[in-house]
Amino acid sequence: MLDDRTTAAHPPTWPTAYPEGYAVVDVETTGLAREDRIVSAAVYRLDARGDVQDHWYTTVNPQRDPGPVWIHGLTSAMLADAPLFAEIAEEFAARLDGRVLVAHNAVFDWSMIAREYARAQRTPPVRQRLCTIALSKELGLPLPNHKLESLAAHFGVVQQRAHHALDDARVLAEAFRPSLRAAASGGVRLPLLECRPLTEWVGGSTPTIGRQTSHRAGGSSGYGASWRPSRKRPPCPHPNPGRYEPGGALKQGMRVAFSGDTSVERELLEDRAVEAGLHIATSLSRLTSLLVTNDPDSGTSKTAKARQFGTPVIDEAAFGQLLRDVEPADGAASG
Repeated sequence: MLDDRTTAAHPPTWPTAYPEGYAVVDVETTGLAREDRIVSAAVYRLDARGDVQDHWYTTVNPQRDPGPVWIHGLTSAMLADAPLFAEIAEEFAARLDGRVLVAHNAVFDWSMIAREYARAQRTPPVRQRLCTIALSKELGLPLPNHKLESLAAHFGVVQQRAHHALDDARVLAEAFRPSLRAAASGGVRLPLLECRPLTEWVGGSTPTIGRQTSHRAGGSSGYGASWRPSRKRPPCPHPNPGRYEPGGALKQGMRVAFSGDTSVERELLEDRAVEAGLHIATSLSRLTSLLVTNDPDSGTSKTAKARQFGTPVIDEAAFGQLLRDVEPADGAASG
């Protein structure tokens, strides 16, 4: 592990609503599946204005094959004496505590971190995250794609060791600082998303992690190999007010469909929408008010139908912002 501290000059003004600090994170893993493990992790802590305060790096023994060594460069021999995640969980948590987690494609890094903490039967102390891909979209940066190397090149940041957690975190921290300052200068609302930790470890010889639900009397709440339990939702009590108008507000009763991966667990995102008075549509039709997808060019049946029907499409970050202020249905009380 290593630790270093640096300082930089602060700009004169700053939006008061912005977070007070950030933890720029990168993790390297044994693979991309839910059962995969972290093999290395790095955190650059930044202050409210994006200046580096310190950085930290560790390898992690995944207790299994290290996976794509040709990508992250960490062999079984190199990881044999590395600490287990449970042994670095407290120090990792101290780096995240009270800060917004920043990552490039944050859905992946947060998912891996949340699963590792669930395996260790601990809760990571981070409640919000920011994806630099979403921020680059908010800023309208002229990038050819959403790769970290493209974001780095845009800001003149030199990559030294791609897919090394410490160097990737450094590159992202250096690219995030000017992005953050551009957002502050332009009065851009940061695309912050909620981090809801996984809270249940399901026992057995090959345990899985699931979202915590109420326990059945005399039994366990394990879901086997399923990531979340299936269930029926009660019908939405509000009439469909029609389509979402881009630039406007959501209204109770609107029919919202989702397509593709989301950084918040899909069921949790749907729960928030239902709590706000929206209707979750499992398919897309002419009556659908809005499609939420992080990949509108994916070519899924829902995105194809959205183009066919002219259904408005927004990404998850924008949807999360709109959920903060959903208008009441006609005749319904506000709040």
